[in-house]
Amino acid sequence: MKSIGVVGAGQMGAGIAQVMALAGYQVVLTEIDGAALKRGLGAIEQSMDRLIKKGTIDDAAKQQGLLKISTSTSLQALDQADLVIEAVPEILDLKTKVHREIESVVREDAIIATNTSSISVTKLAAATSRPERFIGVHFFHPVPMMGLVEVIRGLQTSDDTSEKAYALVRSIEKSLVISADTPGFIVNRLLVPMINEAIFALSGCVADVVTIDTAMRLGANHPMGPLTLADFVGLDTVLSAQTVLHQQLGESKYRPAPMLVKLVEAGWLGRKAGIGFYDYSGAEAVPNSRLPLHASRNS
Repeated sequence: MKSIGVVGAGQMGAGIAQVMALAGYQVVLTEIDGAALKRGLGAIEQSMDRLIKKGTIDDAAKQQGLLKISTSTSLQALDQADLVIEAVPEILDLKTKVHREIESVVREDAIIATNTSSISVTKLAAATSRPERFIGVHFFHPVPMMGLVEVIRGLQTSDDTSEKAYALVRSIEKSLVISADTPGFIVNRLLVPMINEAIFALSGCVADVVTIDTAMRLGANHPMGPLTLADFVGLDTVLSAQTVLHQQLGESKYRPAPMLVKLVEAGWLGRKAGIGFYDYSGAEAVPNSRLPLHASRNS
């Protein structure tokens, strides 16, 4: 493979485009809105600058990577891509619509991949006319920093498509795990319910936001607490994944926490909205004062 298309220039799409470009692939990044494309490119440049400060890449690698990325507001620009990765929001109808539009412009031998974190790859593949060339590749946020990619075969996915997807993941120096096509796959099947249970603990006044996060960081050796992580991922994304688990597995233990639903309804989606379980409006994040037990009793 030489040319990779990425549909969606949000956090995930921009991150995927960045790692592909730094690995030497020609990347076509598409978005329906020119302003969104500009923001995506800005995010890529800022991310590369952070990598330079950490000594991960140098300025020459940054410049070469940026030159590898072209942008377009038209999916027609994907007509020569070897593989196209869809990275639009976790909405079944939206993804299905985008996949049909992608397959109308790409080559017959091109592979279409979805960056879904929870939706059935088999179901998404069935909505296309080339399900054997469809596969799931689940990257994690932030893509340049996270070392894992889950690859998910649909029932219809061919061995050739799978092997090419595995090779692509290895070529960008990510670790590969292969998951069955089941709700939440591996990571979110375990991670999202933990976040959801932390929200139940908060709403049940077990402890405040900071205490819950501190307990899991120090008691379970997690790099960040579950409520901080929820804000980082985006509360809408967490709710979407938890809802899929609840609907598809049908067990009450997967019911989304009412507080999570309310925060999403309020538009308090975490870091990207400036407020979630924490308030990010100041120089440092502080607990959202409108939530119960916001002030740490242990401070």
